[in-house]
Amino acid sequence: MAAFCVALPAVAASLLLLLLVSWKRWRGARAKRHVLIVVLGDVGRSPRMQYHALSFVQSGFAVTLLGFCNSRPYEELLQNSRIQIVSLTELQKLPVGPYIFQYGLKVVFQSVHLLWKLICREPAAYIFLQNPPGLPAIAVCWFVGFLCGSKLIIDWHNYGYTIMGLVHGPSHCLVLLAKWYEKLCGRLSHLNLCVTNSMREDLAENWSIKAVTVYDKPASFFKETPLDLQHQLFMKLGCTYPAFKARLEPLDLATERSAFTERDAQSGVVTHLRGRPALLISSTSWTEDEDFSILLAALEKFEQLILDGESLPSLVCVITGKGPLKEYYCSLISQKRFQHIQVCTPWLEAEDYPLLLGSADLGVCLHKSSSGLDLPMKVVDMFGCCLPVCAVKFRSLQELVKHEENGLVFEDAEELAGQLQMLFSKFPDPAGKLNQFRKNLRESEQLRWDESWKQTVLPLVMDT
Repeated sequence: MAAFCVALPAVAASLLLLLLVSWKRWRGARAKRHVLIVVLGDVGRSPRMQYHALSFVQSGFAVTLLGFCNSRPYEELLQNSRIQIVSLTELQKLPVGPYIFQYGLKVVFQSVHLLWKLICREPAAYIFLQNPPGLPAIAVCWFVGFLCGSKLIIDWHNYGYTIMGLVHGPSHCLVLLAKWYEKLCGRLSHLNLCVTNSMREDLAENWSIKAVTVYDKPASFFKETPLDLQHQLFMKLGCTYPAFKARLEPLDLATERSAFTERDAQSGVVTHLRGRPALLISSTSWTEDEDFSILLAALEKFEQLILDGESLPSLVCVITGKGPLKEYYCSLISQKRFQHIQVCTPWLEAEDYPLLLGSADLGVCLHKSSSGLDLPMKVVDMFGCCLPVCAVKFRSLQELVKHEENGLVFEDAEELAGQLQMLFSKFPDPAGKLNQFRKNLRESEQLRWDESWKQTVLPLVMDT
């Protein structure tokens, strides 16, 4: 009798699950134009998955987007009635027990939580998963797809085990387990997308996974910012960040002035200030695959060149983003005693980020892929704004940055400092290398995300 009482709840739960699954399969006809998009991370900091959601909707699908809601997504996503955002609960780090115990508990919690959230959703034709992070999401999504008749699509942005390896080392037991899991479960999907040809080849050769390359492309709102909008943005940011404020107040108090621009009180015309600083921008998630000490060392060398009498502008260096190493690098920045360089680290609203990229003079990318096989989306966005880039070299970068054509590639702080000196010499020089790179980007007629998605992804999901 006691054994029967113990087994009864488990049997009841199993029957309930079977009834729910049967009901969902019976309603399967409604699933044909519905997609579940799963991000086991912050939706607001997952632009590619937000773009996928918008593209599915534009192609006639309804979308349910599941993920952590720590940052605000794009307004277009929030305002779309055919997109439902479902918040997942993020288990915070526990202060007790060894790390392996904490990680195991997190995986168990995420598995059960994600399973329940997916089972309770409307039936879907596809479960569209971002990887990484894929542990435990790949197995859970496959299981739900198996039960409910949904097809699993994995969008490979990188390999999760290589990111874990940056923290724990490549031979750590958790890293080896994650690699085995990713390789095994990655083969369970119906369709695989990836971000570079190098990754597509690696998936095929080493993991026997056939994937289709879908390059990141800038959304339509990444473009050069008109001067009057630049001025409005600088004035807005100047209320919070002193680097954007005017160094000297105008004689006419009715004139609006920022560190870079001013609006004439009479005509309302906005112009660049004479002798303005150059605006350098970098975007980061402040993780181990980006070494910002390279940029700080290059800025120190650039400052010394100015002190030595070189004809170079002052710099405002803006580093945007959130992440675990931000406090560490902000502490290093605060120790610098720059005279001609100002560094600020804002977190920008989603609508302001493309405006600032479109207002900058040069972008810097320090993303050094943990696998060597992905590409930095920040550079894609910068190119969408016709912003030249200096990027640190790694294996797949040549698929995006063409050295001496749309930007420059460097390997260390010394090389980056030399590039900054060359690009900003006699700034702003219309005949300089910086403007030549910008001209090349304008003439390249880059394909935008919407057109690219319709050419690559839409035929796959319609055929599948």
